[in-house]
Amino acid sequence: MSLHAQDDPGLRHAQEERLRAAWKPPEGWLRRWTDVNNNRVGVWYTLTAFAFMLFAGVLALIMRTQLAVPENDLVGPNTFNQLFTLHGSAMMFLFAVPMFEAVSIILLPQLLGARDLPFPRLSAFGYWSFLIGGIFVLGSIFFNAAPDGGWFMYPPLTTRTDLSGLGADIWMLGLSFIEVSSVAAAVELIVGVLKCRPPGMRLNLMPLYAWYILVVAVMILFAFPPLIAGDVLFEMERLLGWPFFTAEKGGDPLLWQHLFWIFGHPEVYVIFLPSIALFAMLIPTFARRHLLGYPYIVLAAVGTAFLSFGLWVHHMFATGLPKISLAFFSAASQAVVIPTGVQIFAFIATLAAGRVIFSTPLLYATGSLAIFVIGGLTGVMVAIVPFDWQAHDTYFVVAHLHYVLIGGTLMPLFAGLYYYWPLVTGKKLSDRMGRTAFWMLFAGANLAFFPMHLSGLMGMPRRVFTYPSELGLGGLNLASTLGAFLFAAGVLVVVVDMALSPPRAKAKRNPWDAGTLEWLAHPDDEDWGIRSVPLIETRYPIWDQPGFVAKVDEGRFFLPDAEEGRRETIITSVLDARPVAVLRLGTPSFVPMLTAIAVGGVFILTTYHLYWWALASGVVALGFILRWLWSTAEIPEKPCKPIGHGLELPLYIAGPQAPGWWAMFITMLADATAFSGLVFGYFFFWTVHTGFPPPGAGPGAAWPMIALALTAASWGATLAARELHRRGGVAPARLLLGAGALLSIGSVGAGLAGPWLSGLDPAAAAYPAIVWTLAIWTAAHAGIAAIAQLYALARSLAGRTTPSHDADVGNVTLYLHFLLFTAVVAYATIGLFPEVA
Repeated sequence: MSLHAQDDPGLRHAQEERLRAAWKPPEGWLRRWTDVNNNRVGVWYTLTAFAFMLFAGVLALIMRTQLAVPENDLVGPNTFNQLFTLHGSAMMFLFAVPMFEAVSIILLPQLLGARDLPFPRLSAFGYWSFLIGGIFVLGSIFFNAAPDGGWFMYPPLTTRTDLSGLGADIWMLGLSFIEVSSVAAAVELIVGVLKCRPPGMRLNLMPLYAWYILVVAVMILFAFPPLIAGDVLFEMERLLGWPFFTAEKGGDPLLWQHLFWIFGHPEVYVIFLPSIALFAMLIPTFARRHLLGYPYIVLAAVGTAFLSFGLWVHHMFATGLPKISLAFFSAASQAVVIPTGVQIFAFIATLAAGRVIFSTPLLYATGSLAIFVIGGLTGVMVAIVPFDWQAHDTYFVVAHLHYVLIGGTLMPLFAGLYYYWPLVTGKKLSDRMGRTAFWMLFAGANLAFFPMHLSGLMGMPRRVFTYPSELGLGGLNLASTLGAFLFAAGVLVVVVDMALSPPRAKAKRNPWDAGTLEWLAHPDDEDWGIRSVPLIETRYPIWDQPGFVAKVDEGRFFLPDAEEGRRETIITSVLDARPVAVLRLGTPSFVPMLTAIAVGGVFILTTYHLYWWALASGVVALGFILRWLWSTAEIPEKPCKPIGHGLELPLYIAGPQAPGWWAMFITMLADATAFSGLVFGYFFFWTVHTGFPPPGAGPGAAWPMIALALTAASWGATLAARELHRRGGVAPARLLLGAGALLSIGSVGAGLAGPWLSGLDPAAAAYPAIVWTLAIWTAAHAGIAAIAQLYALARSLAGRTTPSHDADVGNVTLYLHFLLFTAVVAYATIGLFPEVA
């Protein structure tokens, strides 16, 4: 249908009614829980992360009250350890990262002119995983079972069950479950940015927020999986006694520090860059001009991400590493200042070159930059090794960390809150209350944390629950406590401002007169969002494209109708955003929530050593996942659909153009990164122990090579099945898929036979433990391959996969590519490396 026909008001009304019907939310409170509209899921996500932040803040106030005066006895040492462990864990794992993901789930569809992100059910699964894991971890403190080993959980204190109780398992397994939701959100955001942009929005026309989120989501794929690998080793030592971190059995506690900080320092930038992204959106609005230095800001964001992965030893200068390593990581720690400075100076230059309209969001932005710069300066100081040796584990580091996190994360989020509140609720927050809160927050942050620089230099160690009065630190600590309560009062003013918002009058549409796509939203919009998907010609289309808003509202662009009553958006090409297909989005369903509950059951039941129940929960989770997948990639009732302006797009695509293919590829990248963490562990032991591998030990080469051969044969069968299937050879393709599944099952047995028949006892030493871990990891993935191959076979037998609708076979083949890579590396390492050594 040509869009010119939409001049007819009656036709336009009928189209709007179809859109309204397609996006109508479920009725009733229970059914609403099943809704997968990303805007609604994002709001739940944001509110939950904000609630966890408030909880962590209360824990911090109790700690500051304990430290306000010397030799205080408000709480004991065990309770204090639980408080600071949960405070740090909640702020880093349950607030900072989930909050950016939650905000992005709300903003990205609006910024990209999309009706939704490509996998709304995946977003819902991520939210439920986050909620369950967060309640499990934070709720432990009410039962005196909270983790008490610090948010970093250094072994051997935490891996020895006689020194740490159930809290360490709650921390490790609960947060591992939350990391699953973070990776799920990263998959959703990456595919959303790459494949759901509106026609014409080439990569160099993307809003900077989308660039930042793309960079950060990719960072998650390479930062979080090493921690997942560390979690696997950690729990195997705690639950099974496999000595990865026990020095007397060939392990090394420094392995945990490496795996943790490979995650931990990039995470600082994972939470900092999205906050800078908010500046990139609001500063042009209030400067009334395009942001200066767009390409340089993009390159700086990428450079910051790249350098952040070379900084993890920044936290390990005091562990006795070689001096050449200290010099390299010290230089990298200082070099990261350069791309960070480029971004900040670009924002300042934009304000200087524009006609600044001062506002509450801009007040928070400028104040947060001031606080962050102070934290950055002290970061350069602790990047210098001799100074770090003096300041390490003192309150100077606590001050640096909190200046960076408050200036680089919390205050920018408040800026974004005041800026985007009208977009989400249709109401503006109070400028008077917002500015009052800002000055309380700004003064409170400096009063709380600046004295910590002095107390740290005077010798106050971090993580102590009290201190003697003879140190002369009572005045500085009292000032810090007063500052913390002033800061908390500022947060309370913001909360009250939000609570008073609903009765206020509706704000006008686009109240800040911004130029980017998210402000197409109207306070009275229906759930389906914008009227039509626009054609983009500039970075600020509302400012630069004549009549842009009216054309969107009148349905004069693409996909203005819901002819079949389905939730739909447009899929475009990665580089130049050419329309490729119409994507039908997930509908409301209980399955994501039930899947999250079942997967959570695996982690929670394992915590209490209920292994058979955990296995049963895993089987249930597998059933829900298969049910979930079965309803995707449906064969449409017609091959193509008109989207306007004489264009027709297919309703089904497969291969690299399809969002599902990208989701599989990105997930496998994360999986391969976690696997690389385990391989890193193997070669780390080889570098630090002269007797690794022990002479004559190992599973031998025969069984690992047999397992590798079977995996390669399974890969070949699946690849041949895909090619035959595309050419119409359905029957032989089915036979090859079945044969591939049998070969994958065979590789499971062969992979485990090597360490089993060679008599390797994983509890005896680190070498057999790491060999068994690599073998189990690879065998488990081969087992998943068998399930995937049988699933593709079942889809074909049920008529849900055909030669022209073969996304399932293609995605399974892609998984087999990664499995073959895993098998080559794992079996060569455990089967051949001892012989080579």
